[in-house]
Amino acid sequence: MTPPVGIVVITRDRRERLLRTLARLTTLPQRPPVVVVDNASTDGTAAAVRDAFPAVRLLTPGRNLGACGRNLGTAALDTPYVAFADDDSWWEPQALTRIAALFTAHPRLALIAAAVRVGPDGHRDPVEEALAAAPLGTEPDLPGPSALGFLACASAVRRRAFEAVGGFHPLLHFGGEEELLALDLAADGWGLAYCPEVVAHHDPGPQPRTGRAARLRRNALLTAWLRRPLRHAIRATATLTRQAVTDPAARRALPAAVVRIPAALRHRKPLPPGVEARARSLEGVP
Repeated sequence: MTPPVGIVVITRDRRERLLRTLARLTTLPQRPPVVVVDNASTDGTAAAVRDAFPAVRLLTPGRNLGACGRNLGTAALDTPYVAFADDDSWWEPQALTRIAALFTAHPRLALIAAAVRVGPDGHRDPVEEALAAAPLGTEPDLPGPSALGFLACASAVRRRAFEAVGGFHPLLHFGGEEELLALDLAADGWGLAYCPEVVAHHDPGPQPRTGRAARLRRNALLTAWLRRPLRHAIRATATLTRQAVTDPAARRALPAAVVRIPAALRHRKPLPPGVEARARSLEGVP
């Protein structure tokens, strides 16, 4: 019988970290199917995976799809649920069993935001505090506090819901792509929940994540243009413009976002009022 939860891993040019991660994922007690999407690595990643883990399904799209590599990997699975991992993250031995049980028991649940243990010492990721403290309450048909955000490498989705909203949006590529997916799932009537009994590990290593701050700001602005009221998007653009005067990350983010705004407008789909109100509550706006 095929396990109910499959795993999708995206990677780019981090061969040794990926191999360590796959050693953990392929020995999980549930024996989940694992799909690796190699985002055009140039360090021999694909060959190394084929040699060391022949049972892992390897997809090589030939270009860097960014977060949309997860869409490709999900489409390659036939499991009803999908757990995401990056090349530096993995799931605890009982996590997949708990994921399957939670999705089965809660039919409206589309996404599980897991607890995250970081680094060799396993300290809590700050995202956990944010999820636990979010002013969204707990919906009676969900297993934990409601969420409108998550960390992709420590999340699991109901495949049917994920694919129905189109998965991760190609306009954002990578960096803060989770916000838009969370909003789209909520807008489609699905529930998202923080479930601390499900645990993932993340060991990002000491190397700096070059350009990440700029990508996060770029994608936050694009998400505003894609889904938020026009007044919100205009205000966010003005704020980033002011910040660009003194902040190098904002200065890089602004032109990268502006050139994509016409595409965002073509894909614009404002949130339903109830979801917009929840998004505003996270920002502390009445």
